Amino acid sequence: MAAADVEVPPTEAPGLPDYLLDPNATLKDDTAKWRYGQAPDYSNTRKVYEQTKTQTHTAASLPNLVENLVKNWEVEASFKPDISDWRTIDHANYTFSINGGPPQSAEHMLKVGTYNAIITPNEFYDPEKSDFASSHKTFKRMMPTFAWEVLEVYSGPPVVAFKWRHWGVMKNDYVGFNNKGEKVTAKAHGGAIDIQGITVAKVDDKVRLQSVETWFDPMEMFRQIAPTGDVTKTTATPNSGEDITTQLHGEEVVPVEEVQNSAGSGSMAAAHEEMSGATSAACPFIARQE
Repeated sequence: MAAADVEVPPTEAPGLPDYLLDPNATLKDDTAKWRYGQAPDYSNTRKVYEQTKTQTHTAASLPNLVENLVKNWEVEASFKPDISDWRTIDHANYTFSINGGPPQSAEHMLKVGTYNAIITPNEFYDPEKSDFASSHKTFKRMMPTFAWEVLEVYSGPPVVAFKWRHWGVMKNDYVGFNNKGEKVTAKAHGGAIDIQGITVAKVDDKVRLQSVETWFDPMEMFRQIAPTGDVTKTTATPNSGEDITTQLHGEEVVPVEEVQNSAGSGSMAAAHEEMSGATSAACPFIARQE
């Protein structure tokens, strides 16, 4: 990969933790337990970010620090199944909430998955009829890379408020269960999916996330997935013993996500990032110098 395709960590800033200076800092945590046995490969997502971002933040500036913090948090929320390995949060005080809803713990996000933690039941998708693995496969297969950037930062620590953008291309069909239990399929249109939101996060003196509150329109993504409303809905008839992923995609769950396979290619099997050469930035909802 050419050097231009990789995010280069900012210049050294004495006293700041690595997860504020390098968007890939937590990917280098060799002693951490990883969901698929090794650190995921975010190279495709980082490449898409560099090629299609709308902002270029000065190294070690507040927007750059916030962006790095959130990217490292997303890596941990998606791929570190042991919360004790998360370095980007204040463990004793961390909570996460969406659109004014009740605060949720890190344990809740680990259980349901980053997508299910931020989407409410609707005519396209129902997180209560999904699980961690099936949700990540649904969205990562549809949109292999899902880049994320900070657009504006409105206030600095200890309360960081910022606007963000999350974007990708719908390369494969969307397939998921809706709030009526129907299997919904939207044909891939090859166009962009681009959503924005606001996050307000409190951080501690180590710039670790504490309370994180995010506001965005979850339906905006689905409106862009099916811009004409043209979808196919069928009654779900699962066979005995089939898991949710098999019911949706007709195959067993395989770690085809950001985790590198034996051949060395990057793919992701269930979490907000790369899948079969694609990458998904995982949830864009954290705050304080990502």
